[in-house]
Amino acid sequence: MKAKALPVAIAMTTALSASLLVVSSFDNQAQAQENFRWKMVTSWPKNFPGVGQGPERLSQLVEEMSDGRLTIEVFGAGQLVPGFEVFDAVSDGTAELGHSASYYWKGKAPAAQFFAAVPFGMNAQEMNAWLHFGGGMELWNELYDDFGVDVLVAGASGVQMGGWYNKEINSVDDLDGLKMRMPGLGGEVMSRMGVAIVNMPGGEIFTSLQSGAIDATEWIGPYNDLAFGLHQAADYYYYPGWHEPTVMFEAIVNEEAMAELPADLQAILTTAVRDVNANVLDEYTARNNDALVTLVNEHDVELRRIPDDVLAQAREHSADVVAELAESSELATRIYESYQAFQNKVEDYHAISEQAYYNARNPEGDATQ
Repeated sequence: MKAKALPVAIAMTTALSASLLVVSSFDNQAQAQENFRWKMVTSWPKNFPGVGQGPERLSQLVEEMSDGRLTIEVFGAGQLVPGFEVFDAVSDGTAELGHSASYYWKGKAPAAQFFAAVPFGMNAQEMNAWLHFGGGMELWNELYDDFGVDVLVAGASGVQMGGWYNKEINSVDDLDGLKMRMPGLGGEVMSRMGVAIVNMPGGEIFTSLQSGAIDATEWIGPYNDLAFGLHQAADYYYYPGWHEPTVMFEAIVNEEAMAELPADLQAILTTAVRDVNANVLDEYTARNNDALVTLVNEHDVELRRIPDDVLAQAREHSADVVAELAESSELATRIYESYQAFQNKVEDYHAISEQAYYNARNPEGDATQ
């Protein structure tokens, strides 16, 4: 009897294991086929050119790539939450996804400003290299760990313009007492040059400038500035955008929501964000000059270069502001050291590549002078 029982027991065990494998397979298939409906909140007006269309492209790509298993409804600033509350909304789960710029959260995580724009720092090409191949993304995610969100880089503006002013700026003295909208580290630098800094979402800029609530503003660049109609509220348009050699836009994802996605949907989301990251910068590169020509030739905008003494003082204050931020925490120190080391390295190469080529292509120097 015992000799016969052993084969029977083995057969029963084998059958049970097979049944469990079938059940497990069904469970995995069910999870893979589960549909997810997400909300994405942004800091931009709905469908705004460039930065506002990046989230729309992300939503479209994810739906197509996932065959509708993951859909993302996009909300512009103020539709679900105000533009400056995007981070909190994603952190607390009000929305699974957000699109914004990290310097808006300097009150929560001051070192986040390193990942948006550093005055006289790296441009978009250099920032993307640092983030993806120089350890920047790992540091950025470490910074956000305490807030329950993951982060992906989701677009770049390229070098921005220096801003719109309601009077001509001929020296540092002309800045004294001006009220200006400028976020992040650039705003801190300007405040040390006598400017009263005012922070507001993009959708409030035109009315504030037109009404005189502010005397000057920076936004992004000609493509977006023309769309906002800022030329109707100020005559003088300054370059270069020393304060924002680029702004890197972020896609912030609620950690718990991300963990609930099957692996293939996580891969689809991250791949789609990487596409949007390149697409947004490409669009700005393609559109900005045409918009600038329209502003100057059709709307009689006065294009001006920022005076050398203003740039020199801005550079001096920028060094102090960035150094102080680097000393604000142990993590901020590590971020700054990584950022600075990468900038030094890439500058060495770009001196004999990008910069040398620009000089060779345009030996006369600044063609706008």
